[in-house]
Amino acid sequence: MENKSYLKHFITLSVLLIVLFFANISLGSVSIPIKEILKTLTGGITTKESWEIIVLNFRLPKAITAILVGSGLSICGLLMQTLFRNPLAGPFVLGISSGASLGVALLILGSSLFGGFFLSSSISNWSLPIAASLGSFLVLSAVIIAANKVRNTMSILIIGLMFGSLTSAIISVLAYFSEAKQIQQYLFWSFGSLGNLTWNELLVFGLIYCIGIIGAISVIKPLNSFLLGENYAKSLGINIKKSRNIILLITSLLTGVITAFSGPIAFVGLAVPHIARMLFTTSNHKILIPSTAIIGAIVLLICDAIAQLPTSEFTLPINAITSLFGAPVVIWLLIRKKKIFV
Repeated sequence: MENKSYLKHFITLSVLLIVLFFANISLGSVSIPIKEILKTLTGGITTKESWEIIVLNFRLPKAITAILVGSGLSICGLLMQTLFRNPLAGPFVLGISSGASLGVALLILGSSLFGGFFLSSSISNWSLPIAASLGSFLVLSAVIIAANKVRNTMSILIIGLMFGSLTSAIISVLAYFSEAKQIQQYLFWSFGSLGNLTWNELLVFGLIYCIGIIGAISVIKPLNSFLLGENYAKSLGINIKKSRNIILLITSLLTGVITAFSGPIAFVGLAVPHIARMLFTTSNHKILIPSTAIIGAIVLLICDAIAQLPTSEFTLPINAITSLFGAPVVIWLLIRKKKIFV
């Protein structure tokens, strides 16, 4: 009976995801009928040629990006909450996002201190993702080294938070010496964006995302064993150090690539795992990983649709919408359920 209930939930969520995917493509400053979107995707002739260009070059990549970002951040949040056994842990606790922000800050804000090289580099489409990736990799290396030096998993959490504070301090110093135009450019990046990727960038993003998802699936057994503590995991023959490093690497890889291509997007990674636990009432990661991924994609598609302000030419920052829309929902769910972990 329980498996049938899970299957019913998965089917419902999958149908909702498909509906929201097409609704997301349809909505915007120009409303495009679903029928015309289907014609475009199946190679048919649309009523207006401009609709085909809008769908293929802008809205389809953005909707796919929303699915990848939403599901990726949600899975990272689930991994971190399980590893640290902390309901407030999210994908950014390791400082990976802060490292990406530092890389971008050095590129955009660093020109005031380091000369024209950084300023000229910012012209390239790939420069921001590369700078963010390098910053993420730097912090990742430091976290992995620290993880191998300490035995207590909670110490890694504290070290990650300290790296986040350190990078924030450096960014503040860079901002202090920067011009208003540079600060504004960095601020716009920090708002997060789903609509700036070309198909080539999306391909690279998708490949790295797939590697991260395969890695997350491979650690389902260690994740389930960590729920009852490290001693229990050892009794099952789990290599604690190796499993912990793999989980940290997967989270860092996914968080790093998402932040590099879309900027730091708050709330989703922290809240969606709780929604998945409450909906499926299980702690089995074989169920939680796919359910968290689907719910994360659904949440970000909804937030992106709201951010687009349909029929308006303005687009709100996705970062603001995820928190404004999502936080009250999670607060209501937690008060109603009165239980965080199953």
